[in-house]
Amino acid sequence: MVSSDRNCAIEPAAELPAEAGTIRYAAVLEYDGTKFAGWQRQQHAVTIQQAVEEALAAVAAHPIEVVCAGRTDAGVHAVHQVIHFDSTAVRSSTAWIRGANSHLPGSIRLWWAEPVAPDFHARFKALSRRYRYIIASRPVLPALYRDRVAWTYKPLDAERMHQAGQALVGEHDFSSFRAAECQAKHARREIYSLSVQRRGDLLYLDVEANAFLHHMVRNIAGVLMAVGSGEQPVQWAAEVLAARDRRLAGVTAPPQGLYLVGVRYPAHYGLPEPGAGPVFS
Repeated sequence: MVSSDRNCAIEPAAELPAEAGTIRYAAVLEYDGTKFAGWQRQQHAVTIQQAVEEALAAVAAHPIEVVCAGRTDAGVHAVHQVIHFDSTAVRSSTAWIRGANSHLPGSIRLWWAEPVAPDFHARFKALSRRYRYIIASRPVLPALYRDRVAWTYKPLDAERMHQAGQALVGEHDFSSFRAAECQAKHARREIYSLSVQRRGDLLYLDVEANAFLHHMVRNIAGVLMAVGSGEQPVQWAAEVLAARDRRLAGVTAPPQGLYLVGVRYPAHYGLPEPGAGPVFS
């Protein structure tokens, strides 16, 4: 996206349909991004894309290149990352899933794989992407969830955060919420829904949009946390949005709390519907 939410990279021309004799497959995977340098393959770092391509290549018996719905940054997780790849190998869903998982580390798991129409594209055919950002608001960093949630010792008011976030719903210029290195051609995005809910010591920020800019979700989380702690008034989120200036938006929230939890496509492609996302008690 992709994305933590890096769907903002310069968009290449749409990929051509698979060559004759090849099959286009779609797959859904989940991963713990703690020990990876993000999704995208890098020359001198261990990435999720590299691990997935190598595992699928072992099953296909030929090199595989994958395209994902949203490229996640280092430390960011996913429970519903969608990919597509082309292969001349004819394999069953079970063969792709079990075979790939036997070559993947335990922190990455493929859980769905099927042939799809040749024009399917994990990135360009996506209708929306949804992220969940989880914040622990308690005096001490949780030991069990330390790599899976963001943490602040400050008390946060979820109702204030939710109220402030409603100013971001709709189509806007999100220049104030994009990373400085974001390469998107423009900053207009449409947020379909945004909510903040508290469950015990944990707050869940859920946001769905047509696409996201680089660090957009983490920058939204940083703004809303400032509102929730009382450092800023509720209307500050609207003021930051209107300013179109990243320098006024405050800190970028850490990556550990961010999850790609859903990508939606036209129904005729037959991909599984995403769930709500992780919940920690």
